[in-house]
Amino acid sequence: MRPVPRSFPEGTPCWADAALPDVEAGKRFYGDLFGWTFDEGAGAERGYYTAAYSADRGVAALAPGRSAWTVHVAVQDTYATAERTLAAGGRILAAPVSDGTVATVARAAGPEGAPFGLWQPGSHQGFERTGAPGTLCHVELRTPDPATSDPFYEGVFGYRPDDRAPGVRDWRPRTPPEPGAPGLARLYAPGEAPRFLLHFGAAGVDAGCWDATRLGARVLVAPHDTPYGRSAVLVDDQGAEFALSEPFGR
Repeated sequence: MRPVPRSFPEGTPCWADAALPDVEAGKRFYGDLFGWTFDEGAGAERGYYTAAYSADRGVAALAPGRSAWTVHVAVQDTYATAERTLAAGGRILAAPVSDGTVATVARAAGPEGAPFGLWQPGSHQGFERTGAPGTLCHVELRTPDPATSDPFYEGVFGYRPDDRAPGVRDWRPRTPPEPGAPGLARLYAPGEAPRFLLHFGAAGVDAGCWDATRLGARVLVAPHDTPYGRSAVLVDDQGAEFALSEPFGR
């Protein structure tokens, strides 16, 4: 297991949550697939937010809603980043709000339409465990229009681009993250709906797909080799898309 990141530079994926119509069913699915455990969940005042743990460390959360995984990006100032997002041609889907001293968050989308979260940490810094099976290891923006997406994200977050392979661009924050922090890349995906795809580590992608389908998931893209390792794309039993990947880090 890689070291646990304790802080996340601006522009680094720092948290993930899934909106699901049935949170209890989600707990059964991800608990069985990844070995996650869960807290009792917050009340209505915090949207029934339920934290997920791997080896007693926070790795994600579940909440009621329309099926989708969301990645949250670390920012120093959610309000200022929201203004930069609008100025650069993006959208704010949910205005910044402070959850007490926990975090100040907002929901945004780039000009291509892919939604993501802004996360200014307070007492909740983000992931407590990464770089292991069942934890977030990589995020990719799949977009049919890199010419629109690249200047937006590189301008808003100050990413330093590094073209790893044809159609694939690594985005690196100004401040290098600690070892084990999830990576972020842009993938040219003609004909696909723009979205952020979250990759979770798997000890074996083929075996992970078998386990997921046993639990009611569907495999959208069969296990295959990528510039980052072997991956597969799935939807869970409630329709939320995610990916399994090995190796876990980058």
